[in-house]
Amino acid sequence: MTDLGPLVPRQRDMHPVPYDPDYKTSVPRSPKWPLLSMESTPSEETGPRFGHSMLGPLDNNLILNFSGDPGKPAVGERILMHGRVMDEYGRPVPNTLIEIWQANAGGRYRHIKDTYFAPLDPNFGGCGRTITDDQGRYQFLTIRPGAYPWPNRANDWRPMHIHISVFGHSFGQRLITQMYFEGDPLIDRCPIAATIKKRSQLDRLVAPLDMTMARPLDFLAYKFDIVLRGRRQTMFENKLEGM
Repeated sequence: MTDLGPLVPRQRDMHPVPYDPDYKTSVPRSPKWPLLSMESTPSEETGPRFGHSMLGPLDNNLILNFSGDPGKPAVGERILMHGRVMDEYGRPVPNTLIEIWQANAGGRYRHIKDTYFAPLDPNFGGCGRTITDDQGRYQFLTIRPGAYPWPNRANDWRPMHIHISVFGHSFGQRLITQMYFEGDPLIDRCPIAATIKKRSQLDRLVAPLDMTMARPLDFLAYKFDIVLRGRRQTMFENKLEGM
């Protein structure tokens, strides 16, 4: 049996605060009673699991996967989002399903409840998926999402961001986070980002520009590594430590 080393204890002080009056919807949604730790069941620990054979050739190309036509690409600034999924010791986590979803270049989601004035792009669906390789690497070719207003305080805007979902060995093992972009001034003005009180932890959600992976006259690149546990772990919205 391989020695995985000592168990890294949970750092509960790293949780985003559940109740923050500046983030209005956290007020009614925050727990009012002590949290209970529930044992997982076979339905969370086993299938169903996403199959590799279900992955399409354009699933990680959000510029083309909605229209399916190279002559009808999505509109906006083309970017490559890439990185690795790792454990707390820096070891790669292969064969991991990653899904992303995002607003279009104008800051609007393809969702019936999104009523922002920005137009929908007829050639952009806003979601994609891929599976990490044997080194834990993943990448998505997409459009830089636009910032958008949201009804929180008088004039709050969400920074440019991409939502990320990471699946474990079953659909019950799912972690959700967001990737922000280096240099976006709205990060420091966002009440949702501000629920992460330590700046060093918030910075783990900010992808730096990576010119080594940019393609001249085509796209810029941003690197976003996902660390599942440990002292360098990525901040997750639903479960900090996973299952």
